[in-house]
Amino acid sequence: MAKKKKKEISFAQKLIRIKRAGIDGVQPPNTQMHNLENIEELDERIQKVLGVFNNAKKNKTHMIYFVMYDIEDNKIRTHIAKFLIRKGCVRVQKSIFLAETSRKVYDEISTTLKEVQEVYDNHDSIFLVPVSTDEIKSMKVIGQSIDFDMIMGNKNTLFF
Repeated sequence: MAKKKKKEISFAQKLIRIKRAGIDGVQPPNTQMHNLENIEELDERIQKVLGVFNNAKKNKTHMIYFVMYDIEDNKIRTHIAKFLIRKGCVRVQKSIFLAETSRKVYDEISTTLKEVQEVYDNHDSIFLVPVSTDEIKSMKVIGQSIDFDMIMGNKNTLFF
């Protein structure tokens, strides 16, 4: 007897199933410790940001944007982070991703995140913020010992 193939379900449908399984009684935000073991080192994240920046110069049909969220529930937050990574987004901080994709993928991410937002009762917020390469070039990193301006080639030096 042949095996039955499982019917693929959408990302939003998966989260609906999680909701039905019981995500009520969510703890308030900032009361749980985040697992930082899976976040790459700053140098690696900067290299990925530079990759997005350099690729954007080559591919004029793509757009650059940040995805930022404040999501209370750990399960939902984890699923969304994994979804964004699968869609090609680069994690810049715990709840901030940078992406360089086609407009179609941008719209797909936006639609899916809107569906997820409507699935369960929450006080969450998700932002998708398009940026230009000029704005990325003028980005500053504060609080680390890495000179992001020098890496991006934003500093002009005069030699006499």
